[in-house]
Amino acid sequence: MSIKQTIKFKDENLEKMFVEDAPQQVDELENVRSLSNYVIDLQRLENEIEAAEANLKMKKERADKISAEVIPEIMEQMKLKTLKLQDGSAIEVKEVYSATIPVANREGAFKWLRDNGHGDLIKNEISASFGKGEDSIANEFIDKVKSLGYEPLQKLSVHPMTLKAFVREQITGGSELPMEKFGVFVGAETKISKT
Repeated sequence: MSIKQTIKFKDENLEKMFVEDAPQQVDELENVRSLSNYVIDLQRLENEIEAAEANLKMKKERADKISAEVIPEIMEQMKLKTLKLQDGSAIEVKEVYSATIPVANREGAFKWLRDNGHGDLIKNEISASFGKGEDSIANEFIDKVKSLGYEPLQKLSVHPMTLKAFVREQITGGSELPMEKFGVFVGAETKISKT
């Protein structure tokens, strides 16, 4: 019988099973009691941790819903962006932006960025790093390496914070942006400043 199976039994049964499973290894009943107590304590603690983590996750989800949906909706109905409370603290609802370029959309997103004058956002790496706006130098490097008979590995990316700032700038500036290519999410977040 494995130790995992013995955990399900009460303390007395656990001691008996330890003695039966390995009598040559268990010389003292006190060691068995100590071990079984720790095994039972460990299981209890693991169960409490699991329950606490589930409770914390539920509280975080509820807080996110209140911050991103409930308070912003009420404040929008009241035509408020900020509200100062009697205790001196303030509530402010800010728009939040996030974006990510899914792998399936990467080629189309990069093409759109280049075609619309934003190609300098794309970072181009080929065994050496090329910065933003250095596409032409990277392509020359690739051509040179290929002419020497090597097949270089190329990695194109847009830094997540750069993409987020770009998306916010485009949306707030009223520019057209293919939202689906960039996995754009626009939401609200409540900030409470305490005095």
